[in-house]
Amino acid sequence: MKYRLFLSDFDGTLVRADGTVSEGNRRAIAQYTQAGGIFAVCTGRALSSILPRVRELGLCGLVAAFQGATIADIRSGALIKNACFPRGAADGILRRLENEKMHIHVYTVDAFYCNVDDVYLHEYEAVCGIRARIQPHLADHLAGSGEDVVKILVMVPPQSRIAVQTRLQEALGDDYFVTCSAEFLVEIMPKDQNKGAAVRALSAHFGIPRGETAAIGDQLNDLPMLEAAGGKFAVENAQPQLKAIASVVASNEEDGVAEAITRYAMEG
Repeated sequence: MKYRLFLSDFDGTLVRADGTVSEGNRRAIAQYTQAGGIFAVCTGRALSSILPRVRELGLCGLVAAFQGATIADIRSGALIKNACFPRGAADGILRRLENEKMHIHVYTVDAFYCNVDDVYLHEYEAVCGIRARIQPHLADHLAGSGEDVVKILVMVPPQSRIAVQTRLQEALGDDYFVTCSAEFLVEIMPKDQNKGAAVRALSAHFGIPRGETAAIGDQLNDLPMLEAAGGKFAVENAQPQLKAIASVVASNEEDGVAEAITRYAMEG
């Protein structure tokens, strides 16, 4: 087996547009794990959103959520890793976003907050299977509650997302990682908490050299994961930046994950 650890993004990569996972992908994952490979999902989703889905798939082992900041045991939900914003750091970011009157999501390990209750939030909740707690003044609420913030997200029009990402990265500086996980989502994380960190953490956890790891994705937030892995794969529907550094396989609608596993990961 060429790659003993295989990490896959979830939305737009492992799952199809209708939210389902194909039988082809299910079979390939089962064959890979039965042969001794370790398969992990690595997603920007909240832990409470992704755990039910990976359990539904019958997967065991670990899942990386919140861009890799949190890693948990699928079966028990026990945390292996949980990295948060430094105390007070999220407050300044939230106040900046609130001053700009942006649609903001804030995630702790256990809770999901939003500052507006609108149709865009409802669509997001339907896709992710989680419900937000509405807090019009997020910075004040989090400062008072003392909760640790894992991830901050803003919803933007698709045509604005790159401009918003660039502007926020420049404003916040190198202490933060600002990325896009979908056409309408811009996410903010502490600088070292990205999907590349998840590759390194899982590689160390299982004692597998990074040259024997592989990763597949479709969006800009998957770039650090591909850069950290030995085998780099992008589904056909991926952003051009991923295709530029990866082997391109079929789209998420056409069993791209299965192709990467059976044609490449299990060879050798």
